[in-house]
Amino acid sequence: MPGSTLGRTLRVGLQTDWDPHTAGPGHQGLLAWDQRVRTLLRVLVSYPEVRYILPDRISLDASADPRTLETMARFLERQSWLVRRVAVT
Repeated sequence: MPGSTLGRTLRVGLQTDWDPHTAGPGHQGLLAWDQRVRTLLRVLVSYPEVRYILPDRISLDASADPRTLETMARFLERQSWLVRRVAVT
């Protein structure tokens, strides 16, 4: 079935200090070495639907429940010290 291997994505707009495109070394968005980010990363990878995480996006299985996507997006948006916005694609 075409597209069955495609997943869903949470695109994360990061605060300027954390954006890997504008911040200095060590501030690699969701992959930064900061303890707060590492804790957040552990929470995110606890979702079985998560396929992989990049500095500015989270890839999930195509079968991920829309409610799970919304829950994760709302959780990320509450991390205002790191996240400006989250888009589900």
